Amino acid sequence: MLSTTRRRFVLGLAGLIPLPFIARRFHGRAVRDLDPGLLRAVGKVVLPSELGAAGVERAVAGFEHWIVGYREGEELLHDYGSGEIRRTGPSPALRWAKQLRVLDAAARKQGKPFTALDPGRQEALIRSALAGSQPSGLPAIDRAPHVAVGLLAWFYGTSESVDLCYGVRIGRNGCRPLVESGQQPVPLAGRS
Repeated sequence: MLSTTRRRFVLGLAGLIPLPFIARRFHGRAVRDLDPGLLRAVGKVVLPSELGAAGVERAVAGFEHWIVGYREGEELLHDYGSGEIRRTGPSPALRWAKQLRVLDAAARKQGKPFTALDPGRQEALIRSALAGSQPSGLPAIDRAPHVAVGLLAWFYGTSESVDLCYGVRIGRNGCRPLVESGQQPVPLAGRS
């Protein structure tokens, strides 16, 4: 047992370690705990089937890249005309890694790992995990109540999702040359 003097000394040392450093260490460990195979299996269930296997892989890889780059407490862009400064919240990676493990454990109770279940049973497990949460629209990615919702929120914020929705290459947040501004966007491959 620590004496009162030693306890004060240890607490004093703890105060010298910056909180962002501690948060980054926990975030890094949590990101490593996110099972890529489970994340891809969830992506195959929740992302639009029109993406195909390559599109799901691209979306999940982009989501993983977003998670790796996530920084707690960073200033966010503020709404037009608003002076309110908002910051990112705690890293969702730890919560999401646990949710993936819970999905896999539930699947194993049915006799197979989550990645080996048929898509219908995977969907049923995800729906069961989301039972009780009643989102009204997609939340900010880092505040998503479940990793499946976080993946959807991330995807629907991408340019690819807008292109898929309209069936043409809009390239949201990109710039087309001024000469092309009067032309209709090019249809996506396989669409007329």
